[in-house]
Parts: sequence; C-alpha cells; structure tokens
Amino acid sequence: MYTYVSITGGISASLLALTLTFNANPVTTTTINSAGAYEAPAKKGPWETLFDGKTLKGWHTYLKTGQPISDKWTIDNGAIHLTAGGAGDLVTDKEYGNFELEIEWRIAEGGNSGIIYHVHEDPKYKATYQTGPEMQVLDNERHPDAKQGRDGNRTAGALYDLQKPITPNAAKPAGEWNKARLVIKDGHAEQFLNGKKIADYPTSGPEWDKMVSESKFKGWEGFGKYSTGHIALQDHGNKVWYRNIRIREL
Repeated sequence: MYTYVSITGGISASLLALTLTFNANPVTTTTINSAGAYEAPAKKGPWETLFDGKTLKGWHTYLKTGQPISDKWTIDNGAIHLTAGGAGDLVTDKEYGNFELEIEWRIAEGGNSGIIYHVHEDPKYKATYQTGPEMQVLDNERHPDAKQGRDGNRTAGALYDLQKPITPNAAKPAGEWNKARLVIKDGHAEQFLNGKKIADYPTSGPEWDKMVSESKFKGWEGFGKYSTGHIALQDHGNKVWYRNIRIREL
C-alpha cells in the first residue's frame, strides 16, 4: 500500500529555488592529479610560426649551429625548397617536448624526405634519424620505399618502419600539397595526413620498445630515447617543399 504526500507551500518554493540555482551554476569538469588534488585542464600554448615564408630564420643545418645554411635549401614561392641532395638536414633552433605541429609538404616525382622530431643534436649521432622518429614524406607511387618495410610502414604519413598505417593511401600524388599534423603529448603520439589519422602510438614504454625491436632501428643506442629535441626536415637527396609550418607547445 502506498501513501501519497503532497508537497506544498514553502517546501515547493524551496525546491524551485534550489533547481534554479543548480541550473544557473552548471558543474564544470575538473581533473584530479596523482596526488588526489583538483587541477584545471592544461592550456595549450599559442601558435608559433616556424617559417616566415621569406627566410630560414629559426633553422640551422644539423650539427652546424651558427653556420651558414647550404644554398641548396632555398625559398621558393613561400616554401622551403630543397633543390638537391648534399645540403644536410634542416633543424629548428629550438627544442620541443609536448607539441602540436602543422606543416604542408610537396614531394617531387620519385622523391623521399621526412619530418623528424625529438632530434638530439650531438656529434656522436651523425644524422637526425639516429635519435628522432620520422613521419615519412614520400612519392608512394614511384619510390621503392613504399613497397619495402612491413604493411606499408614506410609509406607517406606513416611512422617510418615502425607502425602499419591506420589509414592507408591518404597521401596525394607527387607534385601536390599534403597537410600533415603531428601531436606529441605526455608519452603519446598521433600523426595525421590530409585530415586522416595515420599513426597512433606511445613514445616510450614496453609497446614502443617492442616496435623498435622489430624495426631497422633495433639496437640503435639513441633512437627514440629523448623526450625533447629539435624538429628536422630531411635531406634525402630529392627535391621537396615545405610551407605553412607552425607549432604550439602542449
């Protein structure tokens, strides 16, 4: 048997006031850190332009800090252009840890290049790829790398030689512009090409170590060991263009 109770007068008014107060002050999402304390969500830093479209200010040749940059790295209609091999990789003066990078690239027919991050600049490492993982830049149709490696892990946009592309064939043909995005945050990375996710992986830990052990980088002393470093544009001996380069720290 149920007993019905009527809520009237002051009780109803109180409930109404409580409801209005709750709706006027919605609950906001907070984060609880490992110590159990509440903290505000992390704010992203402002976008920083890495290429002004006119000069190579903010860049230098790997292992040649303060030296003139090779004239094979030129400015072509608002883009950084590698005209021929032998120039050396171009690297940012500044180092980055957690960041979001946006960059557009165009590769010549049969060409190969790469965007390499967390590069540790030290004379004992003769090349940027000895320490930094690479987002592949490639003419998939003509360059043999596209068919080497395993399951397409050397094709354009892929984490070079380490992970099968999540979305294959996202690259545009040689001679056309591609838009890439790279996000590195607290030991995790995502790579995108033309709006499609290509790679998703940890940058350290057991899963990363397993990926490396099954790749050409197995046994390389410094590969993938650094959580901060320079960003590099690779000289692989082929013509390549880069433009609209910007970054923000996370």
